Amino acid sequence: MRDPVGVILAGGLGRRIGGSKAKVELGGRPLISYPLAALGAVLSNVAVIAKPSTELPALPGVTVWVESAAPSHPLVGIIEALGLAGGRPVVVCAVDLPFVTPALISSLAGTDPLGAPAVVAAHGDEIQPLLGCYQPAAGRLLAGMDGRFERPVRETVAAIGPRTFEVDDPELLFNINSPYDVLQAAAMLDRLSRT
Repeated sequence: MRDPVGVILAGGLGRRIGGSKAKVELGGRPLISYPLAALGAVLSNVAVIAKPSTELPALPGVTVWVESAAPSHPLVGIIEALGLAGGRPVVVCAVDLPFVTPALISSLAGTDPLGAPAVVAAHGDEIQPLLGCYQPAAGRLLAGMDGRFERPVRETVAAIGPRTFEVDDPELLFNINSPYDVLQAAAMLDRLSRT
């Protein structure tokens, strides 16, 4: 298996948070810097994929791929990243997952999919489809599904039969959607810095 490309999914509209999540400040850093650091610690090739209109902070040395302007759906980023990866798997991570660790990225990248088109993170019965290692075949499967952009991303990804990777600590999957979530994440960061 060829080494995967790490891809930060940053094309969301960020309606509930008031704009681009990539630029939201958390602990004095832009939100995108957290998953970028985790991916970069493990994978030699990392890119950010975003809409043409997405506002990003300065990302020196980071490749930025531009996805189609419409529709606005996380699957667009996954499908287009797989198309741009040159036949390599992609480890995708949503821009709003600040507590993802290099160890978790390494585990996802290194888990044998056992013939499945993807290995996605899960906690209990709930998958987190925006954190996983997608094989090239996943792009073809997702692109060929009717109604893929009308259904929730969890439902669509579950339909292609991914292998799941159980994440014991649910805080690693904490995602930021609102200003309240930013405050909660800041408190979590503060607690982590004291331990």
